[in-house]
Amino acid sequence: MDLIESYKEELQLIRKPWTRVWVGAVVLCLLLLPWFAPEHITYIVTIIFIYSIGVQGQNILIGYTGQISFGQAGFLAIGAFTFGHLNQWGIPWPLSIFAAGLSAGIFGILVGFPSLRLKGPYLAIVTMGFGIAVYQIFVNSEMLSGGRMGLMVNKLTPPFDMPAATFNYYFNFLIALVFTLLSYNIISSYMGRAFIAIRDNDIAAEILGVNLTRYKLLSFAISSFYTGIQGGLFGLLIGYLEPNMFTFMESITLFVAVIIGGLASIEGSIMGAAFVILVPQLFSEFKEMVPVVFGTTILLVLIFEPLGLNGRWLKMRMYFRNWPFR
Repeated sequence: MDLIESYKEELQLIRKPWTRVWVGAVVLCLLLLPWFAPEHITYIVTIIFIYSIGVQGQNILIGYTGQISFGQAGFLAIGAFTFGHLNQWGIPWPLSIFAAGLSAGIFGILVGFPSLRLKGPYLAIVTMGFGIAVYQIFVNSEMLSGGRMGLMVNKLTPPFDMPAATFNYYFNFLIALVFTLLSYNIISSYMGRAFIAIRDNDIAAEILGVNLTRYKLLSFAISSFYTGIQGGLFGLLIGYLEPNMFTFMESITLFVAVIIGGLASIEGSIMGAAFVILVPQLFSEFKEMVPVVFGTTILLVLIFEPLGLNGRWLKMRMYFRNWPFR
């Protein structure tokens, strides 16, 4: 009976009463933010919501399954331009967004096949090649990318005369919340435990009955699906798509967000997304400093805090929970 109760407790999203209090306070602040913050702050937080979806997908692949990928920019481009073309054809946005994730997920499965034989840097090189190849295809194909003019996307019309920035904020906040809850459920399920087993020791996982082929490909598919959704939502927010938005640096940005936010952490994915969006804003007048800050922060994280920003946050919580006896 105790085992059953402990397992049920482990599956709970929020276990402690005090945690419910501060999580509720954070959600309340996010709900009220558009009514008190300047419009540009609302816009930046909206982009963080969108990026957090893609970073969660990347973390499921890298942090939970242990499969390194530098091809996320390719999946971003596939999802974004799939959405863009369907949007121009008049397909309703829910179907277009889902199709964006689905198309990226299909390509994720295809790219995931090398992971059945390759590991570490070899897999990273293969996925990097995929991302660069997708970029070159879109750059050189006017039919796919719209050429030099790019691809225009019809934005959603806010209801009830709501300001566009406020509507986009709540729209993307709701979608990001859904995907965050989905991520927690995936990780708590048998699927998530299989991912973690593969990351820790794939040979032992296979001996215990985990189908390596199925779950490695499934991890790539889920990660790519998340990234495709991110691409579609970003196109819907911006209202414009062109290939130079999906260079190799986008893959690096998502990778940096995972490492700095914290491997194998949904909360860390959100923190990492906030980091890679806020740093360029803070150094907007010194853009050449952004890669320096990213690189330096990664070094500091790997040396002093391997669990990333989320690891530091957990240590702070433990400190204050046990204060003043520690």
